[in-house]
Amino acid sequence: MRFDVYGLFELEVRRTPEGWAVLRVGEGRFREAGITIPAEVPPEGVERYLDDLLHEGARDGQRLRRLA
Repeated sequence: MRFDVYGLFELEVRRTPEGWAVLRVGEGRFREAGITIPAEVPPEGVERYLDDLLHEGARDGQRLRRLA
């Protein structure tokens, strides 16, 4: 899953055997984002989890949205 985080940057979230890997996307490369999503969060809950975690970085009118 890929997310646009309030127009500031993109995150790629991948399911792994251990839970979720959260990667920051930039210039065609991926790097660890330093964000932990608990393994028990279901795929349909990832967007809400990220929004709850990161919403303080948003300005009026900005939103976190799923890209893929």
